[in-house]
Amino acid sequence: MKKDIHTISVLVSNRPGVLVRCAQIFARRGFNIDALVVSPAVNPNFSSMTITLQGNPEALEQIIKQTHKLVDVVHCREHTGQDSVDHEYAMVKIKTTPQTRPDIIKLIKGRATILNEEGAALIVGQAGASYELDDLEAKLKKYGIIETVRSGKLVMAKGKEAT
Repeated sequence: MKKDIHTISVLVSNRPGVLVRCAQIFARRGFNIDALVVSPAVNPNFSSMTITLQGNPEALEQIIKQTHKLVDVVHCREHTGQDSVDHEYAMVKIKTTPQTRPDIIKLIKGRATILNEEGAALIVGQAGASYELDDLEAKLKKYGIIETVRSGKLVMAKGKEAT
């Protein structure tokens, strides 16, 4: 079981090198970034970064303060399940045979979508909370997972507050 999982949002100026400077702060303090999602903000002059990582909350608090001090950072904060909504997306490629295909389709029905079916493989996609994607992946393992790709967590603050 993973402990001390943290989700950080950072609003930054949309300039070359900003991502590297932010990531260096985490790396220098011994934090490995588990997932990183960067997308344009509503205002094209800015980008939104969502960083997921594990580690000591006290050390992370210092990293957040240091990141916030960077010239191109507008704001940086940690999100919890109480103040935000988070989702991610996964694509899973599974081995199939004529015998296992109906079982796989039954398993994913109402949870995931078939994105592609070629040869002896099926690619399914699912959006949801991290634990939902973990659960689907665990159930599909017995059929033979060929490959998995996950987007990383996306986070948005609840209400009118900016992420």
